[in-house]
Amino acid sequence: MKRLILLNILLIMNNSSLFSQSENNELKVPDNYLIAYNVNAKDSSGDNYEIMMMNSNGSDKKNITNHKDVAWTYYSYKDRLYFVSDRDTCHRCFFLYKMDTNGKNIQKISELQLEDSWMSSRNKGKEMIVTGRIGKALRFQLFLLDTENGSFKQITNDTSATYGDPCFSPDGKQIVYSYKKDKRDRNTHEELFVMNSDGTGARQLTTYPEDNPSAKEYGYKAGAARWHPAENFISYVSKQDGRHSIYAIAPDGKKQWKLINNQQSDGWHDWSSDGKWLVYNHSDNEESQFHISIMNWKTKEQLQLTENHYSAQQSPVFVEK
Repeated sequence: MKRLILLNILLIMNNSSLFSQSENNELKVPDNYLIAYNVNAKDSSGDNYEIMMMNSNGSDKKNITNHKDVAWTYYSYKDRLYFVSDRDTCHRCFFLYKMDTNGKNIQKISELQLEDSWMSSRNKGKEMIVTGRIGKALRFQLFLLDTENGSFKQITNDTSATYGDPCFSPDGKQIVYSYKKDKRDRNTHEELFVMNSDGTGARQLTTYPEDNPSAKEYGYKAGAARWHPAENFISYVSKQDGRHSIYAIAPDGKKQWKLINNQQSDGWHDWSSDGKWLVYNHSDNEESQFHISIMNWKTKEQLQLTENHYSAQQSPVFVEK
């Protein structure tokens, strides 16, 4: 799904100095989280995306949507899983829904049509920041959305630009997002920006190295940002040196580094609410087979959770039990 089917790593290289692969499922994973992720049920031959749920050790995998729509999750709040779907409208005309961890009690949140984008919430899940559209003219703009009554407020209004993948800071006062100044200019690309939650004070965070070998290749240059809930940095995805990797940057932009140093491709990811665990999808560099892994952020030990049942297994999010 999403503009590209990206990212992540099949197996961690044995000579990796950053983290070790746990053998025989020895890594003790948290038992208070579930993990939701997205699969293409027909792989590359169709457009039937389903949402899967599993325990944090990879057990008890089950399809919780079972619907011939394009359904994709990017966010959860506690035990509520939010997802975009075209089930009640035209193909890939997305609206926001929520459901429980068993795929029950599905509820449409708002009449605001959404773009295919990550999202975030504040105020105990009562308010979300999303990327939406109004008609054909106004696309890829940021909106504050009330999850209780479905009302929304537009906070960006630049029809020549694209905004996407917004994420609140832990205190809800700032928003990090991907921004491309001219959506029609194929020679430019997106960068991460941060602004106040009312849309003021926008400033650029990242600057992609234009001399990088991947500068002209298709893929993220700066996207899918997630704000670490306990430490003062923002993680994001960028394609550099021939593969997608997870990078990090301080909110003031003064420090930037590669978060995970693999020889293969890493991508969409999510932090547990306590910041102690990272879940992410990874693949071979050709991005032909995607898997989901969980990592202990302190020890850097990681465990692959998926098998080869689907070639596209992506965009994992933590869900509280």
